[in-house]
Amino acid sequence: MKKITSSLLIMFLQTFLFQTALAQDENKALVPLPSLDDFTRGEDGWGFGLGLTIEYETAYEGSDEFEFELQPAGAVQWRKGDNIFYWAGEALGWRGLPADTWLLEALVGFDEGREESDSDKGYLDGLGDGDEGVELVLQARHTFSADWRYWLVGRVVTGENGNLGLFGVGRRFGDQIDGTGSEINLVGVFHDSEFANKDFGINAEQAAASGLDETRLSSGLRSVGVDYNYRHNINDNWQIYGEALYEYYSSDVRSSPIARSNYEAEIGVGFIYIF
Repeated sequence: MKKITSSLLIMFLQTFLFQTALAQDENKALVPLPSLDDFTRGEDGWGFGLGLTIEYETAYEGSDEFEFELQPAGAVQWRKGDNIFYWAGEALGWRGLPADTWLLEALVGFDEGREESDSDKGYLDGLGDGDEGVELVLQARHTFSADWRYWLVGRVVTGENGNLGLFGVGRRFGDQIDGTGSEINLVGVFHDSEFANKDFGINAEQAAASGLDETRLSSGLRSVGVDYNYRHNINDNWQIYGEALYEYYSSDVRSSPIARSNYEAEIGVGFIYIF
């Protein structure tokens, strides 16, 4: 009787593990990274995800005020082989695998700019609203192994308000290939003078209106940071995800009167329904 029970248990475990592996193969993400959503379930054609995120974050770059904010989440995606084209909020983009160890991504997005009313305490009074603008984002990740356990990442943001670059390393946790699990990235962020002064500079007119010292920043290191991403499939349709970000500013940025805090931080949790 014990032998029969043991055999049945082994058969059950083998069946469960086979079905789990089969489900993962059927839902293989383009790249198994939780920071990159893939709603196509591993198949060519359309993928849709729609949800909501609640974020607790700094009110603006350099702020010491925090606020809760609700944001829509999800995307419309179309997959063809190793390429995904997507529309997510104010961004239209593409990501693809030209090789097993390379992920490339390009998107056009919209920067809403900073508003004077973003500070409830009036710290931005007299500075006016920041300029809105269109941005082009180019990103590349190169992994050291086919399972995307470790990688290098580089990103360039260029647009009407200057240029920003990000360079770092990342690690993925877990063995899932469906895009769930967790990952962490350590990065350094650099900006040119135009991008730096967009957020932290104060010209003569703004100085006169606000009473803050006129400030002009040069290009260089903006910050060092760490971000953590988590994604989990609750069932066939519902997905939960989370992100935590901490960014410590360079001494040049911290010297600006706008930077009332030495860091930027954000934490967010959201749910997405996958159609």
